[in-house]
Amino acid sequence: MRDVRAARREFGLGALGVLLAFGVCEAVSRAGIVRRSYLPPASEVLARAAELAGDAAFLDGIGATLRAWALGLGLACVIAVPLGLLLGSVPLVDSAVRAIVEVLRPLPSVALIPLVSLLLGSGTGTEVALIAYACVWPILFNTVYGLGETDPLAKETLRAFGFGRLAVLLRVELPGTAPFIAAGIRISAAVALILAVATELLAGFGEGLGIFIAQAGLATDGTRDVLAGVVWAGTLGLVVNGVLVWGERRLFPWTPEHRGADGGGGGR
Repeated sequence: MRDVRAARREFGLGALGVLLAFGVCEAVSRAGIVRRSYLPPASEVLARAAELAGDAAFLDGIGATLRAWALGLGLACVIAVPLGLLLGSVPLVDSAVRAIVEVLRPLPSVALIPLVSLLLGSGTGTEVALIAYACVWPILFNTVYGLGETDPLAKETLRAFGFGRLAVLLRVELPGTAPFIAAGIRISAAVALILAVATELLAGFGEGLGIFIAQAGLATDGTRDVLAGVVWAGTLGLVVNGVLVWGERRLFPWTPEHRGADGGGGGR
């Protein structure tokens, strides 16, 4: 119950912070401290964001952004999890590719937009490729780290009973690494959403939430629409993170950060 109370307190403080930020923005705009063309009242921005929920064209754009987000994140998982298991299980392979990984990892995905656009064109393929590239790294390194944290006694016990390398991987290492992989996916999900919107913003054409924000920024008195689009982007990120955290709690309730989060287990 202590964890439940802590979660409720954290949620309450977060909600209070949002309300305070809302009040400050509203007061600053209404008082004329900042021109409304630069900072519209928060109530008008929220009203516009709610109005966009009934705009079919805008919702189609949201759908396009979420499709690119899902495809890019899924591709990153397909690449990063097997590669992480390989690097974490075979030290020789890890040593052979470590230098390449360390060279590629710091490269920002946004800087690769011109190159990827030349290779794949300026469509969904470019967006998905950039998202996948950015999302591979958190999943990959979490997978490798999770393998390193696997209980060595459990592995040695299986080997003592004659189980082979593949059986040890499937029965011990992969289940033990799964919470770390899930955490990497949750981190990458936020990165994927950022890249989806940013790539659309920089492209400036097509469809998607980033396109809406970019076009609103070019319009006269478009600040309200820009901020409404930002509200939608933040809301999508909040929902995605909440769903993934909920999934982690259901799938891995034994992990320290989730133990007792759902009720009486912590109070017994």
